Amino acid sequence: MTVPRPQGLAARLEARLQRSWWRPRPDLLAGLLWPATLLYRLMAWLVQRGTPPPRPLPVPVLVVGNHVVGGAGKTPTVIALVQALQARGHRPGVISRGHGRSGTGPMAVAAGADVTSAGDEPLLIQRRCQVPVYVGRARAAAALALCAAHPEVDVLVADDGLQHRALARQAELVVFDERGAGNGLLLPAGPLREPMPNTLPAQRLVLYTAGRASTPLPGALARRQLLLAWPLAAWDAGERSAALPLSALQGRPLLAAAGLAAPQKFFGMLSAAGLQFTPLPLPDHHPYTTLPWPAETADVLVTEKDAVKLLARPLGAARVWVLPLDFQLPEGLVDALSALLFTPERTQPPAP
Repeated sequence: MTVPRPQGLAARLEARLQRSWWRPRPDLLAGLLWPATLLYRLMAWLVQRGTPPPRPLPVPVLVVGNHVVGGAGKTPTVIALVQALQARGHRPGVISRGHGRSGTGPMAVAAGADVTSAGDEPLLIQRRCQVPVYVGRARAAAALALCAAHPEVDVLVADDGLQHRALARQAELVVFDERGAGNGLLLPAGPLREPMPNTLPAQRLVLYTAGRASTPLPGALARRQLLLAWPLAAWDAGERSAALPLSALQGRPLLAAAGLAAPQKFFGMLSAAGLQFTPLPLPDHHPYTTLPWPAETADVLVTEKDAVKLLARPLGAARVWVLPLDFQLPEGLVDALSALLFTPERTQPPAP
């Protein structure tokens, strides 16, 4: 099977930059980019200094974010946390910037919303969790809009926003995958959005999504695995009886497409499940305006983040299988976050 690959100077430069970021030590390219990193650090300091103190919000806020750029597992973590909070009797809502959406102001993400107006990750969270989800460039405005429209919500989970200082929060969860902090440098010489701390603030916890620690920071370990493959239409309808174990796809000629920041993690899990496939890595948030695989492709494996953008697309003869990520959080982590969020002094509404 011949699969078209991303071409062009921009794609090659991005691939070279990624290789530099995720080395254990800085290389020559990182050294050349060091002056730009100093500028980035200055700009971040100016933005932080110019940001007024955040306004208190009506309910506690948990921010799930990264020290590094993309792909560490924030969205699966948000979904797992929302489900854990629901299991404990809470009524969570979710706020997000909505990367790649066409608008900027606060907007509710309704069931079946168009991905261009909502963003792929907020739409996926709404589908998986069935909770109120609001998007907006200003997260605090999105949070206020959600709370006004849904007074039953008693806690907010923010998908990303660790560096968005205008958003008040009671707890933060920083997510790392197996790549850790890469070469340890700030953008653009390295993958860090902010410097790695030596110790964690009291309200900040760490989760390692690959089941092992990848930085010196103490943190909880999560388990991730792929268990089932759903036909796209069955996944859309929630027809669990149509889902197959991954072993049912063994021996087939498969193509695996992944529009993720770190698609190799998806491909690695497929290999660990014993599947033989042709990998098709795509840019993060790939829009699927046209199908990137050959017309004669029979079976295509995708993530849920890809699936939300394929529902309204003509798929030709291909059978598209959606592989949800099964993500298990340690109970101790949920206990620790609940203690930060729901102590009596934190659950009091702000003074008028």
